[in-house]
Amino acid sequence: MRKTLIVVTIAIAVTLGCFSPAIASVQGQMAKKSLYSRLGGTKAINAVVDEFVNIVGADSRINKFFADTVKDPKQLAKFKKNLADQICSATGGPCKYKGKDMATAHKGMGITDADFNALVEDLVAALNKFNVPDAEKNELLGILGPLKPQIVGK
Repeated sequence: MRKTLIVVTIAIAVTLGCFSPAIASVQGQMAKKSLYSRLGGTKAINAVVDEFVNIVGADSRINKFFADTVKDPKQLAKFKKNLADQICSATGGPCKYKGKDMATAHKGMGITDADFNALVEDLVAALNKFNVPDAEKNELLGILGPLKPQIVGK
């Protein structure tokens, strides 16, 4: 009986030892998954961008910056595509952002810290609507936040 118990114990230990590299591999793959993938890919990013643009359009604090864009369906579609491509690219996705650099795009607009903060609040509201987890939300904001000096006061 004791021999059987020892053999079973060894068998369990060997089996668990064989599985632990596989478990570590799966955990490593999850950790290496891009933010783009964790956000849900292009379809999810496009949905967030659509919601974000709707929220910004209704936000009296900052919608003046987007009034001309919203009036022109072609310009609005291009704006949304550029924004989605920028987020996709910045988060490790396959998209290529082809729009202007941030300083050029915002030159002469007179965007203040308060305007920028309102925009961030609107983005967070759009992310919240789609139940984006805090880790991914914070990672995205950490990627986009450093663009602030290229946008504010230009």
